[in-house]
Amino acid sequence: MDSTRKQRILIVDDDSAVQVSLAMLLKQAGYDAVCADGPKQALAALAQQPIDLVLQDMNFSLHTSGEEGLQLLAELRQAQPELPVLLMTAWGSIALAVRGMQAGAANFFTKPWDNTQLAELIRTTLEAATPAERASRQALDAQFDFSGIVGEHPRLLKVLTTIGQVANTRAPVLVLGESGSGKELIADALHRNSQRAGKAIVKINMGAITPTLFESEMFGHVRGAFTDARTDRKGHVASANEGTLFLDEIGELNRSDQVKLLRVLQDQTYQPVGASRSEKADVRVVSATNRELAELVASGEFREDLFYRLNLITIRLPPLRERRSDIPLLARHIISDVAAGYGLPTTTIAPQALEWLSAQPWPGNIRQLKQTLERTLLLVGRSELRQADFVAAEQHEHGGALGTQRLGVDGMTLEQVERHMIAHALEQHQGNISRVAKALGLSRTALYRRLERHGLGAAPDSETPP
Repeated sequence: MDSTRKQRILIVDDDSAVQVSLAMLLKQAGYDAVCADGPKQALAALAQQPIDLVLQDMNFSLHTSGEEGLQLLAELRQAQPELPVLLMTAWGSIALAVRGMQAGAANFFTKPWDNTQLAELIRTTLEAATPAERASRQALDAQFDFSGIVGEHPRLLKVLTTIGQVANTRAPVLVLGESGSGKELIADALHRNSQRAGKAIVKINMGAITPTLFESEMFGHVRGAFTDARTDRKGHVASANEGTLFLDEIGELNRSDQVKLLRVLQDQTYQPVGASRSEKADVRVVSATNRELAELVASGEFREDLFYRLNLITIRLPPLRERRSDIPLLARHIISDVAAGYGLPTTTIAPQALEWLSAQPWPGNIRQLKQTLERTLLLVGRSELRQADFVAAEQHEHGGALGTQRLGVDGMTLEQVERHMIAHALEQHQGNISRVAKALGLSRTALYRRLERHGLGAAPDSETPP
């Protein structure tokens, strides 16, 4: 971009009042604004002049299905794949905006909007816009510390580029991705590449904190605050002061505790249980979930104001099946670490076996790949693992049944895959909740919520003893 010109933002909306309001906001923020009434005018404007960002409505007719908006988004991305697009939609159409984000939009905002929040969203979206020439993995590694994150797929490189651009800011980051895809590694990389790296990153599984203990766990308590409070206790927020607070499984947080967390994010203050005054905490918040948080907002399960506090920058981590070219790299890296961890000789993987691994759907992502590699190495014990070894290990895991039964979920939606995996784990562990939760890498609370959502589970008090 020519550094002498202002950044130019295209507003696409058929409502002249919206155009005028947004154009005024953009002018005050130091941007040039170009207005278009609909898709045809928007594409013409894009062809006539350089555009740095698009603010796009999702409906341009009386038919409010949003298909026109999704079609325009597809055409914009075809014309300029790296051009960031922010979708604007009515409050009742958040699910439509989520479809747009899944189709490549950078983020969304609702009408009516908050001018301050929207200006900040525009600024950070422009800052995080991927350059036309994406850096190679080698170039990124020369500039940042991405140790532990393995891969060279373009979608992963885009994630790493975004991390590099926002790590050294205070901007809250929301990491979206399926279970086992490596969201915690992203949080670690954001912390490690920031000025806060010398301080602690405090990691909290929000689904594992019971509502009765939420305030004490998060904010701490003073001696005598309740019966068992024999000494003062420092909470997670205080422990993360001047560092990073990683809120994993943020989608599992109940609404009453969401209010308490919101207060911390709004003014960086908290009050320990039983204390007479508030304390200050300088924390950078990174949150993560395998659920579509915007859909939880639309359904009323998650507060809109907290959502906007968490997702100033959204990073979508691709599932393993969408970056298959990285599977051989990951498999070699994992098998080397596993062998070293068990004190075993160096182990390699045959080329045919790598091809077989790369062809599997991996609904459990990197976590499932690691489990498969570790189990096969321990059961087979060869210096070179072959395809037959992996098949045999799968059969052993399922008592001689075909191993492909567990991996064969092609054609399923993510919800169906999750239900399939939970149902299989329930059967495998005879309904024992503790063992099922451990096998799936979930807290018991998070598992109960998924059992209820999928119509699979019994009440918590029906669990059989371990």
